[in-house]
Amino acid sequence: MMDAWRAPVPPRHLIGNIYYVGAMGVSSYLITTPEGHVLLDTGLPDTPSLIARGVEQLGFKVSDIELILSSHAHFDHTGGHAAMQRLTGAKVVASAEDARVLESGGAADFIPFPKDLAAYEPVKVDRVVADGETVTLGGVTLTANITPGHTRGATTWTMDVEDGGRSCRVVFFSSASINPGTRLTGANAAYPEIKDDLERSFARFKAMTCDIFLAPHGGQFAMAEKFARLEKRERASEVLVDPEGWRRTIAAQEKAFREVLARESAAKAE
Repeated sequence: MMDAWRAPVPPRHLIGNIYYVGAMGVSSYLITTPEGHVLLDTGLPDTPSLIARGVEQLGFKVSDIELILSSHAHFDHTGGHAAMQRLTGAKVVASAEDARVLESGGAADFIPFPKDLAAYEPVKVDRVVADGETVTLGGVTLTANITPGHTRGATTWTMDVEDGGRSCRVVFFSSASINPGTRLTGANAAYPEIKDDLERSFARFKAMTCDIFLAPHGGQFAMAEKFARLEKRERASEVLVDPEGWRRTIAAQEKAFREVLARESAAKAE
């Protein structure tokens, strides 16, 4: 799976000042401004070189990346943070809980994977953001919505873009899937509040205004299909504006969450 995730995909303009610069299976987004750029997610430890090539192919300078943000502090989305920080000199921004994981190189995460698999190079976090706090650069503002569960500090970023005179709300989904082996009740001493956090996060996702949603994995937002349509020169807003797709994605992840809860309840009753 990891090799498939690393497969290159041509970098591309999405909408407004948002560009895709990630790999096939792990997303990275470049948000450009006149005063420097924002990079959201750096992928696996060895994908920064792919991201850097993509940025340059699009006509931008990697050295102009000023801020590095993340959806959540797992090795497949923040594994390249340290390398990208060295390459760009950018400041790393994260929620408090994800900052703790980033600075531990994944060691502080509750994920039930072997520690060597979940590990990556530690990176210093330059700014910690709270729920509802904004990050502004060059007239572009992103809002941090802390939506814990997938990690304790998972962050769904939102911003607005203009397209053809229309303002669109963009949601960069943090993810709320349940990793194999994760316990939601009883035995999860590493994260005893995970069930309650996910309940609150799902309620929040369902209440969000979303025109365009993007995600840390392409399959979560029908990337292949949407990119194929963009290749055919279909209008970006017609391809990417997908509030129903957002609702389906949240419903599917909440259904999986409910199924894990039901299995754990049934096992406890036996």
